[in-house]
Amino acid sequence: MSTDVAARRFDALPALGRPALVVVDVQRSFADPAHIGAYGIDGAAEQAVADAVGACARLVDDARERGVDVVWVELVSDPARPWRASSWLQTGDPDAWPDGLPCVTGTPGAEWYGLEPASGELRVVKRGYSGFVGTDLDDALRARGIGWVAVVGLTTECCVFATATDAVQREYAVVIPADATAAYTDDLQRASLDMLALNVGAVTDADALVALWSRAEVTA
Repeated sequence: MSTDVAARRFDALPALGRPALVVVDVQRSFADPAHIGAYGIDGAAEQAVADAVGACARLVDDARERGVDVVWVELVSDPARPWRASSWLQTGDPDAWPDGLPCVTGTPGAEWYGLEPASGELRVVKRGYSGFVGTDLDDALRARGIGWVAVVGLTTECCVFATATDAVQREYAVVIPADATAAYTDDLQRASLDMLALNVGAVTDADALVALWSRAEVTA
């Protein structure tokens, strides 16, 4: 990617509409060391997750300060409405309830971790990977005049990837601040960001995103 194209991408953002920060699945099941330790990840991965959560929290504060919409996308696994395809994928049995299912409704695993929605901010509950599937997220963004989104959260290769991909396919320009995302291995994080940069959005960092928001404010 040439530096000219990268610059043109960012220069074009203010004309596309208002920005939004989409925070994906920063919940205890995916972020709390007391929960993710059961996944067999190492200390470096735990630190990467902690760093990403911290970056997400700072971006939420910056977004609120600048009047950028903060949108909260959260997974809720409901025993009354099982995701049979996922059960099949994990266990081979579509009617099984997989052990260790994350973010089960009413349990601590479904709670936000290290940051939380403020009153009046949009919250979107999903049952799968993407914040757009089976939700009103697209309609809600359009009603707010949102033209481009920054997608952050956990995990990069799964729900961040799916939400960002569905955003670009719905005509939103997508920015991914890499330091506000995390996977549970370095290899997976790098590969996911490479694929996002190739086909989905502009991969940058949190400081650059805040600078983009500031430019959008001046243009507005």
